[in-house]
Amino acid sequence: MKYHHLGIPTQIPLKDEIHLKHLKMYVSGYGRNPYGIEWVRYEADAPYPDIVKNLPHIAFEVDDIHKAIKGKHVIIPPNSPSPGVVVAFIEADGAPIEFLQIDRSIAEPGI
Repeated sequence: MKYHHLGIPTQIPLKDEIHLKHLKMYVSGYGRNPYGIEWVRYEADAPYPDIVKNLPHIAFEVDDIHKAIKGKHVIIPPNSPSPGVVVAFIEADGAPIEFLQIDRSIAEPGI
């Protein structure tokens, strides 16, 4: 498991945000700074738990997402937001944690 990014929810539209319509969210910043900080703004009807929409999350890249979430309190089951990427969220001690399994032969560069 290795650090991938820190996701910080915001209510404020950002000038460089990208709308991910199929995910009902906007993202900004990831890949533009050396620390992997990503700002996330959710649409009002985004189908995610409040803990994800309201609290920052840390994300880790893993080799096997199913192994990483086994026995954990899964709050967003494994899903594929883009080709070559599978993500899942768990809740640990009141905080959301994201895991990403990335097939770099398929995934968009820079993910």
